[in-house]
Amino acid sequence: MQAGSSTIDPKEVAKFEQSAQDWWGGIKNSPLHKLNPVRLDYIVRHVCAQFDRDPRAPKPFSGLDIVDVGCGGGLLAEPMARLGAKVTGIDPSPANIEVSTGHAAESGLVIDYRCAAAEDLASERALFDVVLSMEVVEHVTDVEAYIAAAAALVKPGGLMFLATLNRTMKSFALAIVGVEYVLGWLPRGTHEHHRFVKPRELADALMAAGLTIKDETGVVYNPLTDRMRLSRDMDVNYMMLAERPAR
Repeated sequence: MQAGSSTIDPKEVAKFEQSAQDWWGGIKNSPLHKLNPVRLDYIVRHVCAQFDRDPRAPKPFSGLDIVDVGCGGGLLAEPMARLGAKVTGIDPSPANIEVSTGHAAESGLVIDYRCAAAEDLASERALFDVVLSMEVVEHVTDVEAYIAAAAALVKPGGLMFLATLNRTMKSFALAIVGVEYVLGWLPRGTHEHHRFVKPRELADALMAAGLTIKDETGVVYNPLTDRMRLSRDMDVNYMMLAERPAR
């Protein structure tokens, strides 16, 4: 991967290098562990509907090729593999790839982890049934260029899932002040508010890349249950689902 060939921001990568060993434990990645169940339910429901799979089957994703772009420590890649998919996980951080590879081996899972960017796979003309881009777009240098590269990986009839943060005053108060400064769930400076992406901006980039928006939903935190849930409120966290039309 040559310098300047991707939308990767080295400063953003460095932030996650510092906490690479915390992916599978520790407070630094607590928000992602809280997000994971609701993200998984959302992915499973829509993938099974798209590809006519029974979500109650032992391995409903069998035969599907899935790539997790910005895979981190493998929090989503591993469940995808357990569901039967052939999984590729890419991340620009060598430390993250080392952690994810080691954890997959300990878990007895076969996942193709690579230190790479979406642009690298796009240049190889790699195609997948499902592309995951969760909590990535708020860390890239150019959202439109990144979306174009990631969307190029989606097969005709395939899906792309995205999760990110809305650029609102509410998200500044909750996702930055609350999470980083008050609760201390993430290191201070993990997020920069000006990098957050409004749903309309994300949808426009996806449509410009040839995808069709299928669904969007907010994700909110309930402090009483200490759990995340889907919501109509997209002011802070939200997910978006897009499809490449079948030929």
